[in-house]
Amino acid sequence: MAIIITEECINCGACEPECPNNAIYEGGVEWNMADGTSLKGVFQLMDGNEVDADKRMLPVDNDVYYITPDKCTECQGFHEEPQCAAVCPVDCCVPNEDVVETEEQLLAKKAKLHL
Repeated sequence: MAIIITEECINCGACEPECPNNAIYEGGVEWNMADGTSLKGVFQLMDGNEVDADKRMLPVDNDVYYITPDKCTECQGFHEEPQCAAVCPVDCCVPNEDVVETEEQLLAKKAKLHL
């Protein structure tokens, strides 16, 4: 499952540089699939919509740092544990119960993001 950042976030930013998929953004900042990945052209999101990898998307949260589930792989294939959770001083990086994925799905997502 993807990781989320809860409202307990203190906006320290420790998590952002740790993400190997560049899936973490500061609150209010637009995101895209191409940031920190090798994606180009059209990409299918988890909800089935297709977008240009360079298209700027609306922020998931305006107040605190957030993780885009379409890019989060829980660090599978990179690290033993999600690095955002490992460095968070207030333990606000937690599993997102609404986005459940298997290890195989997470590794397949990683493979798509980093050709």
